[in-house]
Amino acid sequence: MQINLITSNPGKVTELSRYLAPEIKVNHIRHEYRELRSDSTEEIAEEAAKRLANELKKAVVVEDSGIFINTLKGFPGTCSKYVHVRIGLKGLLKLMEGKKDRSCYYKSVLAYCKPGKEPISFAGEEKGAIAEKERGNFGFGHDPIFIPESSKSTYGEMKDCHDRKKFRRMAADKMKGYFLKNKKL
Repeated sequence: MQINLITSNPGKVTELSRYLAPEIKVNHIRHEYRELRSDSTEEIAEEAAKRLANELKKAVVVEDSGIFINTLKGFPGTCSKYVHVRIGLKGLLKLMEGKKDRSCYYKSVLAYCKPGKEPISFAGEEKGAIAEKERGNFGFGHDPIFIPESSKSTYGEMKDCHDRKKFRRMAADKMKGYFLKNKKL
């Protein structure tokens, strides 16, 4: 089995390739596309998957993820990539200065769609906290400031962070289980 993963993020390709192997291979399609603005990661991923499946005339998988910080009322949430590009980790940490509640969660949604069909999605969430400062050089995105629950280290400090991330692995495991149970993509 093989999926067509559409993303501009090589880190997501690495992680999903690991999580889905050996039963499902990942064919990376680097294709820029506009994203729906919504507070729902499911809605964003499903809309993109449906539109891209019809546009490219092939079954596709799209991943949308975000970090939701409780004291910031869920910000940056579904705007995580936009915020990361605009103000970076330093800007996000500046917003967190003086905040006692540093709890947050990471959410990942994988949406699969065939041309002319409705998308299906698979979600994974992981609780954690925002570090006081950037720590570590491993991973990508918010990994240097995200401390997973029951850990003292950020994902950025974990050499094996790709293998330890729960939120994207949960979504991938659900999708993999669905495909293997139905014996087709």
